[in-house]
Amino acid sequence: MQPFLFLNFKTYKEATGKNAVKLARIAQAVSRKTGVKIVLVVQAVDLRLISKGVSLPVFAQHADHEKPGASTGRILPFALKDAGCRGVVLNHAENKRGNGFVEKAIAESKAVGLQVLVCAESEARAVELARFAPDFIAVEPPELIGGNVSVSTAKPGLIVSSVKKIGEISGKIKIITGAGVKSGEDARLAVKLGTVGIFVASGVVLAKNRAKALSVLAVGLKEGLH
Repeated sequence: MQPFLFLNFKTYKEATGKNAVKLARIAQAVSRKTGVKIVLVVQAVDLRLISKGVSLPVFAQHADHEKPGASTGRILPFALKDAGCRGVVLNHAENKRGNGFVEKAIAESKAVGLQVLVCAESEARAVELARFAPDFIAVEPPELIGGNVSVSTAKPGLIVSSVKKIGEISGKIKIITGAGVKSGEDARLAVKLGTVGIFVASGVVLAKNRAKALSVLAVGLKEGLH
């Protein structure tokens, strides 16, 4: 199994525009060196730039569920696909949506050929969202996002239980560990607990040596497989 490392650029200056391209190239070099699949989660304004600049898969940070037409200001899955996007993230803790919205956005995104990662703030929400058949679910307790303690360390039981309950709904959904993941040990534990990868942001984007920070996480993921 090839583990996944989702890297969320968020809206940091360090990961916007030309800086986003620099980070994407660093990620591509680490991916090639370690064999870990790194997915770049970038702002909508940088999607086309990044998707043309590197060969790594690029996901949007959000999508609405409208089709092409009179929907001023919306982010359409159709347009994301046209910009070179391979997938979308929905319901991040910083951009939460209700189940009705998420269900429609998943359906429209998949209709145009995009993969979908949905974020869930709890096991109960993860189970609810699993019924809409996303490709990935990231279980992210909001109180741990951006912190120094990872969910794999603070709440390992949450991960194990979520893996079990989501698996009972669908064996096709890949489960990702998110929130506070910063070290190689965090990444190793995430895989040992039954997930297929991690969802990270500030621990890499704001690191002094971003290549090193990414490499440490990638190596941790691979160690978790053995």
